[in-house]
Amino acid sequence: MTTVTFHSQGSRIAGFQVEGHSGYAPEGEDIVCAAVTSAVRLVECAVNDVLGLEASVKVREKDAFLSLKLPNGLGQTNESTCQTLLAALMVHFVQLAEEYPDYITVLEV
Repeated sequence: MTTVTFHSQGSRIAGFQVEGHSGYAPEGEDIVCAAVTSAVRLVECAVNDVLGLEASVKVREKDAFLSLKLPNGLGQTNESTCQTLLAALMVHFVQLAEEYPDYITVLEV
């Protein structure tokens, strides 16, 4: 199962981590894994490559782990943009978890 955990600081989503293989299908055929990976990469590219914010990203391929932590002091516009991106990512994962409850779970801490 894939577990997605969103980390909050008050009302601010500070980052997230994704752990585990969904187990929906064999590697290369797993649509749940593909949906998760694509969404995570889109947000990471938007934050780091497009906005240039240098969020902290950690990846461990051996145990299917990725985390992203936003830096503090982003300024109002970048903070608002990042919060929109992370909120949309959370909604996407919650909807995916509703559709595939045996393969993905979403937590907020």
